[in-house]
Amino acid sequence: MTKVLVIGGPTASGKSGLAVGLAAAMNGVVINGDSMQVYDGLPLLAAQPDEKDLAAAPHKLYRVLAPNDPCSAARWRDMALAEIAAAEKAGKLPIVVGGTGFYLKTLMKGISPIPDIPQAVRDDLNAQLAAIGNKAFHALLAEKDPVMAARLAPGNSQRLVRAMEVLTHTGKSLAAWQEGAPAGTPAHLDFRLVTLLPPREQLYAQCDKRFDLMLAAGALDEAAGFTAQYPHETAAQVPLKKALGYPELVEYRRGDISLEDAKTKAAQSTRHYAKRQMTWFRNQLAADLVLETNDPQPVIDALRG
Repeated sequence: MTKVLVIGGPTASGKSGLAVGLAAAMNGVVINGDSMQVYDGLPLLAAQPDEKDLAAAPHKLYRVLAPNDPCSAARWRDMALAEIAAAEKAGKLPIVVGGTGFYLKTLMKGISPIPDIPQAVRDDLNAQLAAIGNKAFHALLAEKDPVMAARLAPGNSQRLVRAMEVLTHTGKSLAAWQEGAPAGTPAHLDFRLVTLLPPREQLYAQCDKRFDLMLAAGALDEAAGFTAQYPHETAAQVPLKKALGYPELVEYRRGDISLEDAKTKAAQSTRHYAKRQMTWFRNQLAADLVLETNDPQPVIDALRG
């Protein structure tokens, strides 16, 4: 059996630091399991590993896709399994880390097989969403697929397009595909899940502090440059536009709100997202080890025990 260490938890909890510490101590390779960090384009706002972390341990699946090349959980799973196999071949411990719980669950539990959707279908639907807006697109989905429409918020562009493209191409609801038996993971992989769940007030303070550090490092200019590169594309076409803090900085650049209000809104959005992540990890995946701090020693002891 090949041990695969999986580290999950909310944003700003210290997962990346824990992964780097473990990789350095246990001859590991860090494999990204965050849906925003797989893209190249907003290194600060997406909280990509910095040069110090990259020098401390090998990192994989960071900045590997263009912002306008949407990644699904199934696609990421295939890439992650390839990196796990490469780490195994090199004699290194694979350490998958990220806050995208559905990605991690897909890796460990499998995913219902859904046929590949032609890019032309996706492009047409993205264009339709941009033309009529999210509210009307959601209403259209509700007419054709009320089950999926009831599950999705009108503002979730990427998932709205995903539901509609599956229905359009296959003639079957995404909900029906998801009810099928999941494709399992290789039997020789032994996943060990560590969930990092700091006390809530501590986590919220870390969320606020991290956004201030991003701004000090140049996140405002980063957001401006990204907007100039992708001025009209929707979040379904460029998922990185959903990066925490980016929408608020765009509002500020447009003159709709003050910088102070942008900071307040971004910090609030980050805290709300972290709260949802904590709830998800507590309820959706049973961890082998739950930590409040990113001290690697308890994990090292558990793996060697």
